[in-house]
Amino acid sequence: MNHLQAPFAVLRDGQGFLEEVKRFDRLSEKMVSLFVSSFVLFAIYGAIMGAFTGPAQALSSAIKLPLLFLATVAICLPTLYVACLLLGAKETVGQYFTLLLAALAVTSVLLVSFAPVTLFFMLTSSHYQFFKLLNVAILGTCGIVGVRYFGRAVRDLWGDVGGKRGSVLVPWMFLYAFVGSQLGWTLRPFFGAPGTEFEAVREIKGNFYVDIGRSLGEVMGMD
Repeated sequence: MNHLQAPFAVLRDGQGFLEEVKRFDRLSEKMVSLFVSSFVLFAIYGAIMGAFTGPAQALSSAIKLPLLFLATVAICLPTLYVACLLLGAKETVGQYFTLLLAALAVTSVLLVSFAPVTLFFMLTSSHYQFFKLLNVAILGTCGIVGVRYFGRAVRDLWGDVGGKRGSVLVPWMFLYAFVGSQLGWTLRPFFGAPGTEFEAVREIKGNFYVDIGRSLGEVMGMD
């Protein structure tokens, strides 16, 4: 599987991809291709986001955005795998990891498809809070699509025995979202506020949700 074609292969023939995962068909090759393609596509979008405040932030965000998504998978995968084992799952950790990488590939392709929109607003608006909220909305939407893809894929992997494991999947998805948002807050900034000195990582204080609420208030003229 060609590395950069891997996400599009998943999107074009999703059922065929899932059948191959069930048969353990070239799992290692799929993992490598999906990992590389996702990293590259996330890096492209990260660079576009960071370019809002200059080349240093663009480079930093190009590195941090792939790390954000891949590290979230690494943190949350063991919880899902062990919970499914307790419910009698026979699937391997490699199968779950491959499906999670496929979900990241879907997320990254969708993110890059939003790149022209991000570039348009970056070139036509200098409002930092608006640009931040725009990108949070895009990242959140693409992340939700990726998680929903994973949910459908893993239920297909489970087949007829998936009913009793469904009680694990939804809470795990919420866990994945919370870990991702907290990790994103820890790795910030991804955009960089205009007029501030470049920082690779800021001091950890406050939280993601309070900051988004403050940004919404400012954009709506309530701050």
